[in-house]
Amino acid sequence: MKKFVFVPPQAEQISGWVKRLQDTVSDIEFVAPETEDEAVAEIADADAAFGTLSKRVLAAANNLKWIQAPAAAPHAGYYYPELIAHPAQVTNFREIYNDHISTHILAVLLSFAKHLNVYRDQQLKHEWSPLSPPEHHSIFLPESTVLIVGVGGIGAETARLCAALGMKVLATDARREDKPEWVDEMGGSDDLDRFLPMADFVVLTIPHTPQTEGLFDRSKFQMMKRSAIFINIGRGMTTKLDDLADALDAGDIAGAGLDVYEIEPLPENHRLWDTPNTILTPHIAAQAGAHLEERRYEIILENVRHLMNGEPLRNVVDKNNWF
Repeated sequence: MKKFVFVPPQAEQISGWVKRLQDTVSDIEFVAPETEDEAVAEIADADAAFGTLSKRVLAAANNLKWIQAPAAAPHAGYYYPELIAHPAQVTNFREIYNDHISTHILAVLLSFAKHLNVYRDQQLKHEWSPLSPPEHHSIFLPESTVLIVGVGGIGAETARLCAALGMKVLATDARREDKPEWVDEMGGSDDLDRFLPMADFVVLTIPHTPQTEGLFDRSKFQMMKRSAIFINIGRGMTTKLDDLADALDAGDIAGAGLDVYEIEPLPENHRLWDTPNTILTPHIAAQAGAHLEERRYEIILENVRHLMNGEPLRNVVDKNNWF
């Protein structure tokens, strides 16, 4: 009989998953040890595991073939050298957030287009002060261009929503070669610098990888239009926050919307809090999204069945590139 280990510490939903999985797939044992010592003992003969494996737990995993990461893009340090070298495949939860996060992106984009962030600040001060002309740039969306950096599931759905507003959609992706239906012009990573000066909005949905860490620095912001808005909804480590603040203060770009940060939580004394024309949300684009827990469970169940049948797993990660 095969064994699947949920490595501690486990989220609250794990106990429910274990029972559901055991009731659904009877010829595999699902266990949820509560301590690392118990995990070391259980994983010795396990075929699969869920969660973040410490080096000690991984070293005991002599039979492990598959590890389900606990997120679409796990925390920095998840893919350490020993895990990358281990023969087990890693899968993740990508594509379950497409609708939730793309909607958040659109909300931020529309807020900037109609200056809702500025009027919200005025409302808090009981101030009636129409922007005429607007303090910041004014974008007519049907005549604007959005650049989506990373067109996986989230980026492709964002492209669809932006195209529905009449926007021209440019996109770059490090791995994807086919052009999604809603993208007007598609390029690879090497095309990023060429596309940046064309965009009114630059939207990052890329994961944190060795290649994307610190990708957006001052030099990238200086390539953008001075009227452009920068939106990062992917991973905070892709953008240097101090460089972004410098770019905003210098007028290199007109505004920024962030849901992810190089440092989380964003320190209370960081100057981005007080930088004009910013929208900052605390990493909540997919938080408490409808159906997310069920989507996570369905991916685990699907891959359990693939494992049992010797079939290719869904959402396999390139461990060297962390995604």
